[in-house]
Amino acid sequence: MDKTALKNFAIYAREKLIKDIQDKARLIGITEEGIKDPLPQSTDDLKIFHIGERDTYKISGDDVRKYEKLVKELRKREKESDYKTAYKTLIEEVAYTWFNRITAIRFMEVNNYMPDRMRVLSSGRKGVREPEFITYYRDTDIGITEEEFERLDELKLDGSKEAMDEMFQFMFIKQCNALNDYLPELFEKTDDYAELLLTISYTDPEGVVYRLIEDLGEEPFDINKTGQIEVIGWLYQYYNTVPKEEVDAAVKKNKKVDKNTLPAKTQLFTPEWIVKYMVQNSLGRLWIERRIAMGSNKSEEELAKEYGWEYYLPEAEQVEEVKVKLKKMREDRKKLKVEDIKFIDPSMGSGHILVYAFDMFMQFYLEEGYTESEAAESIIENNLYGLDIDKRAYQLAYFSLMMKGRQYSRRMLNKGLKNNLYYFIDSKNINRKQIGYLGRTIEDEDERKELREDILEILDLFENARELGSIIRIEKEYDYDKLIEFVKHADDANALPMELMGIEETQEKLMSIINLTKILSNKYEIVVTNPPYLGRGYMGANLTKYLDKKYKNTKADLFAVFMEKCEELLRKDGYCGMINQHSWMFLSSFEKYRERLLLENNIINMLHLGPRAFEEISGEVVQSTAFIIKKDKLEDYRSSYLRLVKFRNAKEKEIKTLECLQNPDCGYYYIAKQDNFELIPGCPVAYWISNNIVEVFLNYPSLKEKSISISEGIKTGLNEKYIRFWYELNIKEFYPMNENRNLARWVSHHKGGEYRRWYGNKFHAIFWENDGYEIRNRKNSGIQGETMFFKSFLSWSKSGSNFGIRYYEDQLFDSASPALEPINNMFYVLGLLSSKIGYFFTRIINPTLSLQVGDVGTIPIIEEKEVIEEVNILVQENISISKIDWDSFETSWDFEIHPLLDESKQGGQVPATIEKAYDNWKEYANKNFAKLKKNEERLNEIFIEIYGLEDELTPEVSDRDITITKIFDDKKDIYEDIKGNQYILTKEDVIKSFISYGVGCMFGRYSLDEKGLIYAGGEFDINRYKKFKPVEDNIVIITDKEYFKDDLVNRFIEFVKVAFGEETLEENLEFIAASLKGKGTPREKIRNYFLNDFYKDHVKTYKKRPIYWLYDSSAGKTKRSSQNGFKALIYMHRYNEDTTGKVRIDYLHKLQNRYENRIELLKDNIVKSKDPREVARSEKELEKITKQLKECKEYDEKLGHIAVSRIGIDLDDGVKVNYEKVQTDDKGKKYQILAKI
Repeated sequence: MDKTALKNFAIYAREKLIKDIQDKARLIGITEEGIKDPLPQSTDDLKIFHIGERDTYKISGDDVRKYEKLVKELRKREKESDYKTAYKTLIEEVAYTWFNRITAIRFMEVNNYMPDRMRVLSSGRKGVREPEFITYYRDTDIGITEEEFERLDELKLDGSKEAMDEMFQFMFIKQCNALNDYLPELFEKTDDYAELLLTISYTDPEGVVYRLIEDLGEEPFDINKTGQIEVIGWLYQYYNTVPKEEVDAAVKKNKKVDKNTLPAKTQLFTPEWIVKYMVQNSLGRLWIERRIAMGSNKSEEELAKEYGWEYYLPEAEQVEEVKVKLKKMREDRKKLKVEDIKFIDPSMGSGHILVYAFDMFMQFYLEEGYTESEAAESIIENNLYGLDIDKRAYQLAYFSLMMKGRQYSRRMLNKGLKNNLYYFIDSKNINRKQIGYLGRTIEDEDERKELREDILEILDLFENARELGSIIRIEKEYDYDKLIEFVKHADDANALPMELMGIEETQEKLMSIINLTKILSNKYEIVVTNPPYLGRGYMGANLTKYLDKKYKNTKADLFAVFMEKCEELLRKDGYCGMINQHSWMFLSSFEKYRERLLLENNIINMLHLGPRAFEEISGEVVQSTAFIIKKDKLEDYRSSYLRLVKFRNAKEKEIKTLECLQNPDCGYYYIAKQDNFELIPGCPVAYWISNNIVEVFLNYPSLKEKSISISEGIKTGLNEKYIRFWYELNIKEFYPMNENRNLARWVSHHKGGEYRRWYGNKFHAIFWENDGYEIRNRKNSGIQGETMFFKSFLSWSKSGSNFGIRYYEDQLFDSASPALEPINNMFYVLGLLSSKIGYFFTRIINPTLSLQVGDVGTIPIIEEKEVIEEVNILVQENISISKIDWDSFETSWDFEIHPLLDESKQGGQVPATIEKAYDNWKEYANKNFAKLKKNEERLNEIFIEIYGLEDELTPEVSDRDITITKIFDDKKDIYEDIKGNQYILTKEDVIKSFISYGVGCMFGRYSLDEKGLIYAGGEFDINRYKKFKPVEDNIVIITDKEYFKDDLVNRFIEFVKVAFGEETLEENLEFIAASLKGKGTPREKIRNYFLNDFYKDHVKTYKKRPIYWLYDSSAGKTKRSSQNGFKALIYMHRYNEDTTGKVRIDYLHKLQNRYENRIELLKDNIVKSKDPREVARSEKELEKITKQLKECKEYDEKLGHIAVSRIGIDLDDGVKVNYEKVQTDDKGKKYQILAKI
């Protein structure tokens, strides 16, 4: 099955259908902006709409009634939300309704399931475009009257494209209405607005039908080739691609997920092999237990093989006592009848799980002597149950199941079978007054009153059912037969006609809700599902409020709520199969639920999948596990686990699962007693650990017990206001740059960051004026760990796949970066946690991407006095090496000078050539890298021996895990063991950082006279600089040719000359140029770098908070339309309200003059030159400079608007705010004058 083709088609079809439906709606005055009334000359049976200056559009007859229904529906939805939302959801609904029907009909015609065996969308003949039911329209049996046939005769005779499309659309709608008799839940009667808005063609090459036939062909729909109706599920998932992207984008902007967006956000198609694993090991296990209880002499493995269940995991070998208990517990399985086994998927999506369960039930029924036809009908009526919040998904699940039944029973669709699939509806819009007129056949008034109260009570439960779905708890027993009887019969004798208007709709909705309530009240032998994943932070108010009340222990994520709900739905001794995120196994937020789950249930087996279990989800964020749970607890039961977390993708995980089933000695198959999990703090499902490790947890104190404090830090409640990168600020107001903390408004603050050990990630500052008074008094802020503020502590980043803990002192820390202060031996604790032992225990306690403060606190600590001194020496040396590395880069506030000019890194004296300086720095950095690695391996040896884990861990450290700089001349020199290390530098990186330092010296941020940060706020004193003077006006122009002697390139060349001497200048420029990409002379390559790449590198280095700002005439333009007409750099900390005006008058206007002069010269050359080549070159340059001048003039207008506004900035506001501020005039209009960041 070509999933790429399916995806492309589904995305295209959605876009096309929506556009066509919007176009049709526009003709009748309905747009996103509102509803325009028909023109005054309209009548009850004729509506006329204005669609242009002179054009009108008319509808009449039944279409008028459909139009009125459409308007009524929009107005109803508008009351629930707003008009734009109502319009959008209705258009989307109509589009998916027709998409579902078109794809369903395609499936039916390919498999010859159409009632009259006639194709609707295609001919079935090569080279013939006309659909079969158009060719033989007189032979169809789809309810066409003779009068309608006569109209079809006319259209057929006409034969034009327009006539044939009109004929096709008419017959397609007729066909859909006719299919209502066979598949009423999918093909609802379309005599409503959905029909009015349909535009469909089989002749249009851009139409949905044409693309469906041509792009996908028949194979994906042919059950004889795919063997499944899986294509329906994939089309559903891919159709939701764009809606899901839209919801994800909205979520990033802090918009909550509501009932309209929840299906798109949470829908994820389950891989077929995972479906098979879950169903085979739950439903299949139940049936095998029945076979064995009834006397079969075959083993589990033999029976599973007999049924062809390749993903079935035999039960782990049990001790004799457990075997005896299991046999006794399973004796009742022999009483089980196949028609009594109830199987439910409470979040069924498009029905993939139910369809596979159907196949397995068919095996059981045939084994019991049923015919295929009898079995198919019984499975649908008795065995399979499914629920979903999304009507689209429900329709597809219903269709998939009915098609599966049709595969075994030709008359299936003619029998009007009752199925047990439902979608949720809100009860808000049900007319409660009409409930008073129901229950005509209930004679006892007290009983009638009680039933009425029961219905009202149920309606309260279903008020937000489209958002809550299957997690609605039914906590009272109802008499469903009496409730149904009550709803069926209306008492119309004592009611006015107006009071009963629409009562049939009320009854229909009530029946649906009562059936939903009954299904949620029932108990099931088997529950299998892939639940929705939705973290609490994304949930809407209705959902969070309900979870706070009903699901206190699982409310952190919707998938865990479904785990709890699935337990409720299970009968005692029943099996639940599920795939979800593995965070429930480890996170402290699920600890209480985990404890109860393990206390009351047995995990039978598990596929611990880890990341990339779904083809559609890349990266580490979604880490999955699939498992089977039995609702009963048997002490000492041993469970099976397949640890698949390290395998790279979904396909490899599947292959490794099958390999393991053939060879359990594969190295990733584990057997564990879940009782052991309770011996580990937090009760993590750490099935892979040995008894040695359990003993360590039992016999040694935890880190929390050996710490003065271990805590999260500061939650500001508004990071945009209170957190900055330190380099955004005036350093005179930042501690520790201002050594008097009481005078500083901002102080250093640890807020996590990338994986790094020992020292570093010191990027941030927090607003802490008056000891943090403002943050302390914010409503949603939080201050924890205060006893460690401005002391020495250890801290780590809470999020990330690796655990890197670092040493800090004299600063604050964030809630996203917890800290700990050991009672003593801080360096010993840092050595332990930075060793393989530390990482090993964090992976046991919580191997998710979010390492909580409590997780680290539970790590057991063994203190060996004999090695403490050695450990302390090694750790302090590691801190020192890592600090030197951190401070070698200008994003450190302790940065003093670039390594190429740093005597301490140059063997005591800076050489005359940059090449030699580079070699010295490379040697110095790489020696430190090797030393740090050696120290880390020694620490690993020490702690592995202390903890007795020589059989489980080795001391060797991969180069990719060393978190300081290692330098390579070229990318091709980077060897395999270090690939992936984010601290790798190449010669090019080193030279670019040197160029950046040079720019800093040009603006006075740094100086060749003094070490450290010289200027970043306050009063600028140019007389402080002697060797190399910074620019006086804070502006340096960048041009593609040398129009000015003091442009950026020439200033940089001057910097190199001063720094390394005039004698070696050309050699040094050649070395710099050779390190950069591109062609040309050294000066040309350097100029091209400044023109095209310097600013991009600067923005990246400073994490999108650049301290140098680029005035750019190409700002806001595409790369193709950019002319590089004008560029000039300024230093943010020296910016003032006159800067933009100076850029305009002193630089832009001067460059325009240069361009104009050059243009005149080129024109003169073209006229006078007799050399064709020179003329061609001049013409080419003339064209280029003319465009540059034009761009500059356009840019001049923008700058003019901003310059007159004389906009100032406040460094406290940070780069993000100030960058926008200086591009917005005093009237609030933005002019993009700076390069995009």
